[in-house]
Amino acid sequence: MTDAVGSIDKPDADDDETSESNKKTRKGGKRGKKGPLGRLALFYRQIVAELRKVVWPTRNQLTTYTTVVIVFVVVMIGLVTVMDYGFQRVVKYVFG
Repeated sequence: MTDAVGSIDKPDADDDETSESNKKTRKGGKRGKKGPLGRLALFYRQIVAELRKVVWPTRNQLTTYTTVVIVFVVVMIGLVTVMDYGFQRVVKYVFG
């Protein structure tokens, strides 16, 4: 078998037998050796590691984002209220 990148050669028959025997005897790696509590602990360690990668907003950014969201929600509430009032008037006119 060649080690060239992108090679389309098939592995030799000898390599197939050894890789299959390795797959049969090998357990699940880190996950296979731990019970449910070990897997749960690993899960929470991974969560903490991912949260450390997060770039948290500053107080100024957070205030700006919150203000933008509140203004957007108020505008949308006003728009829906006006549309609802308009539809109410149309329905009263059509159906009496």
